[in-house]
Amino acid sequence: MELKSTLYSVANGIATITLARPARMNAWTGRMHTEYRHSLEQAEADPAVRVVVVTGEGRAFCAGADMQALEGHAAKGGYDSGTTADIPTPGFGVRPEFDQNFAYHFGLTKPVIAALNGAAAGVGLVLACYADIRFAVPGAKLTTAHGRFNMPAEYGLSWLLPRIVGLARANDLLMSSRVFLTDEAYEMGLINRLVSKEDLMTEVMAYARQLADSVAPHSMAVTKRQIYVDQHRDVGSSVAEADRLLSEMVAEPDYKESVRAWLDKRKADWRWPGK
Repeated sequence: MELKSTLYSVANGIATITLARPARMNAWTGRMHTEYRHSLEQAEADPAVRVVVVTGEGRAFCAGADMQALEGHAAKGGYDSGTTADIPTPGFGVRPEFDQNFAYHFGLTKPVIAALNGAAAGVGLVLACYADIRFAVPGAKLTTAHGRFNMPAEYGLSWLLPRIVGLARANDLLMSSRVFLTDEAYEMGLINRLVSKEDLMTEVMAYARQLADSVAPHSMAVTKRQIYVDQHRDVGSSVAEADRLLSEMVAEPDYKESVRAWLDKRKADWRWPGK
């Protein structure tokens, strides 16, 4: 696929997806969503990729839906996603709950880190919230935005946000659609780390590299799956599944390699899902 509104690159085991419509503050379009899914699909299929980083080009992460698209919805009298039936489906097929817009992130095997280089509104905030880890610059504006446009909370954010920041804080952000800053978001636990604009990508890449170097890839994939599947089941089922996985994974070559590397005080040479 020819990328027109995003950029995709892979270096040192890290895939970087950049929203690249800086003149429009990386406003979201159907084309951008299609390209984003395509890039995620490429990253999932590439055994050399261990971590995915998502960021924006220019002064914003993603300013939300493109206003021209919103005007088009009003003119048509209905919503049009701007995507086609053959849009890529990364993360699909794991659980029915995950086979939906943005919820497909929960079906991915590789961690996604959002590097918020600037403002994130509406679907831009949704995208950030579906990432597993969030870094951000101080003082950037965030908002759920939907309330001012007579829209519902978008893409499952009413399910996800209370699980990240708690019900009381989520109610405030969702019901008011108010603007808040990344500094406040950090205090409420929505942002994992605040980093200066100059150092953002350096720190994000260092963290991504740490994940790639210090965590076995199968362990990462299984742990991510446990985290999001466990949101849909009881603690007893979680324990039983963990016990089953433990029995399976200690029989794998990467477990033996991990033990040897630890004893030898060297970097492990993990092979899952195959080299």
